[in-house]
Amino acid sequence: MASGTTIDYGTLMHRAMRALIQDVLARVSREGLPGSHHFFITFDTMHPDVEIADWLSDRYPGEMTIVIQHWFQNLEVTDEGFSITLNFGDSPEPLYIPYDAIRTFVDPSVEFGLRFETQDEDDEAEEDGAQADAPAQEAEVVEARPKAKPGGKKAEDAEAPKKDADIVSLDKFRK
Repeated sequence: MASGTTIDYGTLMHRAMRALIQDVLARVSREGLPGSHHFFITFDTMHPDVEIADWLSDRYPGEMTIVIQHWFQNLEVTDEGFSITLNFGDSPEPLYIPYDAIRTFVDPSVEFGLRFETQDEDDEAEEDGAQADAPAQEAEVVEARPKAKPGGKKAEDAEAPKKDADIVSLDKFRK
C-alpha cells in the first residue's frame, strides 16, 4: 500500500450493503417473501437509470418509497438493480430501480433498515461544509420502527389488488 493511501471503509460498507439488498431481493424473487417480511424502499426518482412511469416521476419528483409486501409481479434482480411491477390504484406499473438510486431499505417486520447518504447531501445540511472533489458515500444500519399510517391503505394486497401502493414519509422510520 502506498504511503498516504487509506482504506475507504465507507465505500466498502456501501458496496456490501448494496450487495445485501441484492441478495435479499434475489431470494424473494426465487422463493417469495418469507413470513411477515416486507420492504419499504425509498429511491431517487431523478437518478438517470431509474425507469418509472412519467406520472409517477411527476408526482414524486426527487424521491419515492415503494412497498413490497402482498402483491408484486415480475421481480427480476441483476447486479446493477431490480425491476418489479407494483399496483398503483388500478394500474400495474413496471419499475426499474438501480441499487445506486436507493436511499433507504427497511424491513419493519424485523426492525432492520439501511440508509445511504452522499457527502453532497450532508454538505447541504451543514452551512459551512466544504465540497469534496468526489462525493463520499456513507452507509449505515438503522433501527426501523415505522408507525401505521392513520387511515392509510395497505399496499400490494393480492386479496384486494385495487388498493393503492403505500407511499410513506421517511419520518416514520426515524426516532
